[in-house]
Amino acid sequence: MKQLQLHPPSALAYFASLVAEDSGFALLEAAICVGQDDHPTLDPQAVVGEIDRLAARLKDRLPADAPALRRLRALNQYFFVELGFAGNVNNYYDRRNSYLHEVLATRRGIPITLALVYIELAGQLGLKAQGVSFPGHFLVKLRMPQGEVVIDPFSGRSLSREELDERLAPYRARHGLEGDFEVPLGLFLQAAPPRDVLARLLHNLKEIHRAAEDWPRLLAVQQRLVLLLPDVAEEQRDRGLTWAELGRPAEAADDLAAYLAARPQADDAPALRERLAELRRDGAPRLH
Repeated sequence: MKQLQLHPPSALAYFASLVAEDSGFALLEAAICVGQDDHPTLDPQAVVGEIDRLAARLKDRLPADAPALRRLRALNQYFFVELGFAGNVNNYYDRRNSYLHEVLATRRGIPITLALVYIELAGQLGLKAQGVSFPGHFLVKLRMPQGEVVIDPFSGRSLSREELDERLAPYRARHGLEGDFEVPLGLFLQAAPPRDVLARLLHNLKEIHRAAEDWPRLLAVQQRLVLLLPDVAEEQRDRGLTWAELGRPAEAADDLAAYLAARPQADDAPALRERLAELRRDGAPRLH
């Protein structure tokens, strides 16, 4: 009798399974998987285990009935002082700041990756922590008995409403959200859905790779974005343009055709129809 061969899913297939549904969305594990683009042998479960061990060390120091404020103070001391997590001010745009296993190893990252580790530790301490897609800088908010606390994971500082308003002022000015059109601060402090958090992380990497014209790495990020945001046709368009840069006209044509079918009236549709025709000519088989 022939023995059945079971093969583990590919990295992309595994990622797809983690982000398929909003209910039970595996944000931390999916974010860890992004590091597989540079490190294909990375074991996401091992990284989750490392974070669990960090959380267990702190939990062991606190009594089970420790009040929330004591837990928060202990977490901040542990995370920012003892473990030394901080923003990577010297190499902010290094792609490794977006890989959680690298952030754990170096204790340096960008706001969103530092926030993901912090939020996981907070949750294991019984604190209610959530990510906030604040303009220009990802933040963490915690619901405490005394009210909401907003923390900058890059610096470890707790931010007052006045400081948050000050940080928001340039964004409000750029978007005409002042005076009669002013939007309350609270709208900018809403918890970000897990899918949006992961999309922001991937879009950070997308801009880094695009600026460097690193097409292979950009393609890897685009593959994940298409899986994560299947209804956002622009991600398929951008993947198609990346395929074209990599000299893969057939794959590029498929993606651009799908985009044009979904967005026939888009501003860039005329130019992309011309590009699609070129790609189809380039991908046509040669006669010998």
